[in-house]
Amino acid sequence: MLRVAVPNKGSLSESAVTMLREAGYRVRRDSKELVVVDADNEVEFFYLRPRDIAVYVGRGTVDAGVTGRDLLLDSGSDAVEAMALGFGRSTFRYAGRPDEHASVADLAGKRIATSYAGLVADHLAANGVKADVVRLDGAVETAITLGVADAIADVVETGTTLRQQGLTVFGDPILKSEAVLIRRPDTSVGALDVLQRRITGVITARHYVMLDYDCPTDAVEQATEVTPGLQSPTISPLQDEGWVAVRSMVPRAGMNTVMDRLYDLGARAILVTDVVACRL
Repeated sequence: MLRVAVPNKGSLSESAVTMLREAGYRVRRDSKELVVVDADNEVEFFYLRPRDIAVYVGRGTVDAGVTGRDLLLDSGSDAVEAMALGFGRSTFRYAGRPDEHASVADLAGKRIATSYAGLVADHLAANGVKADVVRLDGAVETAITLGVADAIADVVETGTTLRQQGLTVFGDPILKSEAVLIRRPDTSVGALDVLQRRITGVITARHYVMLDYDCPTDAVEQATEVTPGLQSPTISPLQDEGWVAVRSMVPRAGMNTVMDRLYDLGARAILVTDVVACRL
């Protein structure tokens, strides 16, 4: 039975559970549940602290898990990233008082407060910078005001919290993170391969819609250039001569532009349907 770790709380938890549910797995209904056995799919889910998941996977306690790329790299675990999941995106950056630092080189000999000591230490070393990394558990934004550090390194989303503390980001991003599926390097395929294929189907379904439309036969060639589909569109004759029905998957983000172009070509009865799940 495949053993998979899932975040038990935090920003990644709800999205991870939703994705697994859409992938056809049994998930917990109560936040107090720590273990859920999905016997039909031969998977056992363990709800753990997001920061601990990479450690459990790396040591072989579980076969795979969902966590943040930043947490994976910070852990120093032997676990490896299997695939990106498309949610929980964030940017990890340095911040300090305005005009005090311009780049990572300016941190030489300084104190940097962070909750991701391993990640920051590796980044500093990669840039040839020697500095004192001060590990804190959360709320690092106040470290400079309290005199604990000269700069901080933290996840930046809107930057509102930094501005409230009179801080500004500087230098290039340390890391662009998102939720990832991780696995042990020696995990065999099989159940894990099925898990990845199901998750890929969910991600694809979220990015595409199914487009159906009626098209004049003399405009089919131009219309199918607009909606080529993944392999090719499905074209079926209609009762009325001179018309065909076309079905094709198109990217969700551009569907309204596609519909406008089709209408201008003479297509009518243009319908959009959500794709719940797929296998490609």
